[in-house]
Amino acid sequence: MKLLYKELALAAHPTSIIFAFLGCLVVVPAYPYTVIFMFGCLAPYLTFQYARETNDLWYTALLPVTKKESVRGKYMLIISIQLFQLLIAVPSVFLRKILEVENNPVGIDATLAWFGFGLMIYGVFDLVFFPTYYRNGYKAGKAFIIAAIPMLLMMVTVEGAVRIPQLTWLDSYAPPDLVRQIPVLLVGILCYGCFVSLAYKISVKRFEHVDL
Repeated sequence: MKLLYKELALAAHPTSIIFAFLGCLVVVPAYPYTVIFMFGCLAPYLTFQYARETNDLWYTALLPVTKKESVRGKYMLIISIQLFQLLIAVPSVFLRKILEVENNPVGIDATLAWFGFGLMIYGVFDLVFFPTYYRNGYKAGKAFIIAAIPMLLMMVTVEGAVRIPQLTWLDSYAPPDLVRQIPVLLVGILCYGCFVSLAYKISVKRFEHVDL
C-alpha cells in the first residue's frame, strides 16, 4: 500500500485521477460509452509521461525499493484507476434508471456485457502497453501508439457488434438478456486478471535488464 500511496501522491498525473471518475459518463444520453475505456487507457500514458518529466523513475531508483517493486507500484496505480472507473459506473447505471434515461442511440449501453468488454479492452491494452514501455522505461508515447491499435479495433468491434440483429441482446437491459450477458462479464474478468498478470511478469523481466 505504501507503493500505491507514493504513486498517488507523487507520480499520478492529475488528469489520470479525473479519468478514474469518468465511469459516471454512462448517465449521459447519446454518448459512445466505449470511449470511457479510452480514458482509462490514456491514464497510464499520461502517468508515464508525467513520470518522465518529473524524473520519477530515477527518484524511485534512489528509494529502498527493487525494480520489481517499482513496476508493481505503477501497476497498482493503473489497475486502481481502471477498476475504480468501472466501479463508479455501477451506481451511475442505477442512476440512469432512476432518471429514466433512454437507451443509448449511438452505441452499446452500460450493460453487463459492456463491463465485460471494458475489462477485455483494458486487459489487452495493458498487455501491450506495459511490456512495450518497460523495454527501456521511458518511451511512453511509442508504447501507447502500439497499444492503442488493438484498443481502438476492439472499441469499434464492440460498438459495431450491437448493430447486428443476432447480437442485440448484448445491448439490452431485459432480465433474460442480462443473464445471457453474464458469461461475457466473466470472460472479461478472467481476461483482465490473466492479461494483467502476464503483462506484469513480462514487464518485471524486461525492466530488470534496463540500465538506469
